[in-house]
Amino acid sequence: MCAGSQQSDSSADVVCLRAIFQGRVQGVGFRYRTSRLAQQYPITGFVKNLSDGTVELVAQASSKSILDQFFEDMMLMFAANVTDVSIQEATPNPAWSQFEIKR
Repeated sequence: MCAGSQQSDSSADVVCLRAIFQGRVQGVGFRYRTSRLAQQYPITGFVKNLSDGTVELVAQASSKSILDQFFEDMMLMFAANVTDVSIQEATPNPAWSQFEIKR
């Protein structure tokens, strides 16, 4: 899991972001639609529901511009659902090979 903000030399070119989405984000297909959108980008990571009613998304890509475009598309898709999002940099995980829905 991405955590913290330090990067190792082996993942220096990879950018990883962790976001927490608040609003009406559970029970509306948020994880499924996010996963489908992620398949259109060269990103890896995961999306999962948290017990407090928010959704956690961790995504990594070879550049920040890829992640910026992905997040922009997400915000357009979920404009009616998301009331707040907090995004922070995180440490890349080189073991990830795909984007998945975690339960």
